Amino acid sequence: MPDSAFLITAFVTLFVVIDPIGLAPLFAALTQGMSPARRRAVGLRACAVAMGVLLLFGVFGEAVLAFVGISMPAFRIAGGLLLFLTALEMLFERRTKRREDRNEEEDTSDPSVFPLAIPLIAGPGAIASVILLAGQTEGYAGIFTVLGITLAVVALVFALFLTATPMERLLGKTGINVVTRVLGMLLAALSVQFVLDGLRNYWLA
Repeated sequence: MPDSAFLITAFVTLFVVIDPIGLAPLFAALTQGMSPARRRAVGLRACAVAMGVLLLFGVFGEAVLAFVGISMPAFRIAGGLLLFLTALEMLFERRTKRREDRNEEEDTSDPSVFPLAIPLIAGPGAIASVILLAGQTEGYAGIFTVLGITLAVVALVFALFLTATPMERLLGKTGINVVTRVLGMLLAALSVQFVLDGLRNYWLA
């Protein structure tokens, strides 16, 4: 059984990498205009999918990527490129315009799997962290401990997702539009950082 120092280190590592506090405003921007019930469903689905992905990599590790011939740098670059497309939509109001062109009942856009679950929650950094932390433990007890800590962090993500509706009500439509643009810029920068990190790791490898 891992000691308390490892538990604290693992929690802090996953908390910093997944960044539940930073994801809350992103969730509010990506689900702008949705009803509270639909928001909860999207948030729950995103967290469940992300936890499933992290569980898979926590148990089987790099063997999963190796089996399909994908390196971690390539996974990071792909995640960065896909995230950049989402950032462009946020910056140029494409998501908002799509919703305005349809009735709310007919709007089938669902950001729960992409980009919320992958790569925002279960991104390359989170996957790599789970693999490394699981590798530092011995036996199934250690792996389940790491997965338990991961579950706690993902649960915290969902708890903060539930603050999206009051956050939107507080900021208003104009405030949300401003926040969406700013977060779009930050998301674009984060996606480029993913690509640069992947390229650097590739050349080092």
